[in-house]
Amino acid sequence: MQKSQFEKILNILAKSFFQGLLIIGPFALTIWIIYYIVSSIDNIIPALSQQFYPGITFLIVICSTTLIGYLGSKFIIGRVVVDSFDYLLEHTPGIKFIYTSLKDVMTSFVGDKKKFNQPVLIKTAENPEVWRIGFLTQSDLSSVGFPDYISVYLPHSYAVSGWVVFVLATNIVTLDNVTAAQAMKFAVSGGVAGFHSDDNVFKAPE
Repeated sequence: MQKSQFEKILNILAKSFFQGLLIIGPFALTIWIIYYIVSSIDNIIPALSQQFYPGITFLIVICSTTLIGYLGSKFIIGRVVVDSFDYLLEHTPGIKFIYTSLKDVMTSFVGDKKKFNQPVLIKTAENPEVWRIGFLTQSDLSSVGFPDYISVYLPHSYAVSGWVVFVLATNIVTLDNVTAAQAMKFAVSGGVAGFHSDDNVFKAPE
């Protein structure tokens, strides 16, 4: 076998291997993450899962959380009970700092008071002009001495971290034609995911 033919076969095998990783990788990682979450919750009460079947603790937690959410939002008694616990935890020394911090973070992502629902572009450089995608979190900072400023959260790509910056309101552009989910997907994926379609991202310039 000639060297050129051998190299050609190796290139085909290597290309096929990485193509297989692209196909199998997302499936395998998704299954692993789901398994990790379910098994972690099952380990809260391991005897229950061992006695019945794996995943029973996970189902109980999901159903209980859903039931509490339904009762706490649809019924007056449930709302009173939830508000009472909320008031107690918010006014308990020591605990209130942990509880209010976690509550603020969670309500920023889900619920009726979620904050990351307005994607924007923020100008970070003038020449050359550079823009970063972020989310408007506060539209008025006059209470802290910045009357013409707003706060924007800038997520990092391929991470769960980010920056919160104060910027002049004139240096942002709202993305009215982009949903919050699309904007977050674009930012976290490093721009690879695109806003509406991968065809817009990988389309060659004419």
